[in-house]
Amino acid sequence: MTDLEAKLERFETLAAECDLIGKLTTDGAKRELYLRLAFHYRELVDDLRTVIATNDAA
Repeated sequence: MTDLEAKLERFETLAAECDLIGKLTTDGAKRELYLRLAFHYRELVDDLRTVIATNDAA
């Protein structure tokens, strides 16, 4: 597993964890925070997938 693939896996895990915490919390501010974090991690996952695909094609 390459370093980028390891980071991809970590960001996927963090996105899932933030989603879960955001859905389970009763505090509105914390819910918003964790759902935003999950969104941000999913964006990083998409970017990393693009980079990995580009590296594999080269």
